[in-house]
Amino acid sequence: MIRGLLLVASPLLATAAAAQGVSLLRGHDSNAPVDVTSDRIEVQDRADRAIFVGNVHTVQGDLTMDAARMTVAYAKGTGPNADPQIQRIDASGGVTVVSPSERAKGSFGIYDLNRRIITLIGGVSLVRAGNTVNGARLVIDLNSGRSTVDGSAVGGGVTGAKGGRVTGRFTVPQRTQAAPTPAPTK
Repeated sequence: MIRGLLLVASPLLATAAAAQGVSLLRGHDSNAPVDVTSDRIEVQDRADRAIFVGNVHTVQGDLTMDAARMTVAYAKGTGPNADPQIQRIDASGGVTVVSPSERAKGSFGIYDLNRRIITLIGGVSLVRAGNTVNGARLVIDLNSGRSTVDGSAVGGGVTGAKGGRVTGRFTVPQRTQAAPTPAPTK
């Protein structure tokens, strides 16, 4: 089975991350084995890729990625018994990326394992600790732990939030409110 890096989950935006703690992605073991299950696999060895179709579920450590279809591009390892090295995973059909602290969704996903960047596009939603951000494109940098949400996908076409804008809903710590002071009578 193909081993290497996988993907994902997502750290929330800096303001939410500061309020809720650090994303667990920064400590993710990207050298852990990748386990993939699907209804069907087609290996195109001359093209250095494997196509997984139907209820695709990928796990690497405590990160998971689900989609209807995933294409895994790999480089052949050196030596006679070397395992292929995953370079990139393209996912389509309701892509969901989950870590212990975050959940991200989109129509399409690209995980560039060499650059350690995950990109989701099309009706993107990022949820962390009760906070939600919606848009058209989400870029997760696994090196820095930084996530960026855009209101429109680069190159146009797929849009997310209304009018190409980012929307969000953030939790607010519950505070006790003092009873209003009555107005003085004259």
